[in-house]
Amino acid sequence: MTGPTRQRDEREHRQWTDDARTGESESTDADERTEDGDEIDVDDLDEEDLVRTADGELMHEPTGLIVEEDHVDRGPEWRAFNHSERQSKSRVGAPVTETMHDKGLTTTIDWKDKDAYGRSLSSEKRSQMHRLRKWQERIRTKDAGERNLQFALSEIDRMASALGVPRSVREVASVIYRRALKEDLIRGRSIEGVATATLYAACRKEGIPRSLEEISEVSRVERKEIGRTYRYVSQELGLEMKPVDPKQYVPRFSSELDLSEEVKSKANEIIETTAEQGLLSGKSPTGFAAAAIYAASLLCNEKKTQREVADVAQVTEVTIRNRYQEQIEAMGIHG
Repeated sequence: MTGPTRQRDEREHRQWTDDARTGESESTDADERTEDGDEIDVDDLDEEDLVRTADGELMHEPTGLIVEEDHVDRGPEWRAFNHSERQSKSRVGAPVTETMHDKGLTTTIDWKDKDAYGRSLSSEKRSQMHRLRKWQERIRTKDAGERNLQFALSEIDRMASALGVPRSVREVASVIYRRALKEDLIRGRSIEGVATATLYAACRKEGIPRSLEEISEVSRVERKEIGRTYRYVSQELGLEMKPVDPKQYVPRFSSELDLSEEVKSKANEIIETTAEQGLLSGKSPTGFAAAAIYAASLLCNEKKTQREVADVAQVTEVTIRNRYQEQIEAMGIHG
């Protein structure tokens, strides 16, 4: 029984292998034929019709023919299903950042006096780690230039945190400061002044404007010096700054005054209408936005006093009254 059974199994295996090869050949021929039955020569394909898919395959778009299918997975060899698991399995450090003088590439020694298992260190080890930490901080900066850069970037980070601006603004401000340092624009000016000016420029560049009054409140430099340094840096570096749109101030001011969406919409309408008539030219955008919010609050029966609006916008009541009169006249509103 063993001999005939083995022969039958071998015949069935050969038949199955032949069928598989025939099917593979037919599928290959089918893949290399068009809908009309014409064979496709890969060398004759137009390169403009070749598209690289998300999986890394090179496909001929008109026919759907896969020309190259070698796919290299450049991701990690491990899998993670949540953020904490991904963090624990990751073997890389923090991304490179411009907000640190060494771009975050040097090592740091944590201030927690604990080992890798979370156990407290002995007094002898704590003393040793204190000395290592102190020398680590010293060797991170090799000269006075790097120490000044470190101080400037820390000032930018401090002021940005106080203003509540996103991290993208801090990155842009750090890049602008590095450019100013490279062009030797810091010479003869205070580090704090240039750092504050670059942060103000970054806020305008990212479309998150902050007034000079707000910037000067968190800075150690006077408003006049910030404005002077900003104009000098932007001119020397060729920063293309568009005029600030007063509508960018409306959401923030309205939120602080606890006004409704109707008031915000009406204030934006007032700004658009009056700006088209040329009233914005030469005017402070914060004062213009504040006056529009004041006018909109009156029209929507959510009255706010000029004093309340002026405190939020950090302008004077006289400015609001002057802009308010101009705006209601341009809108054709009387009384």
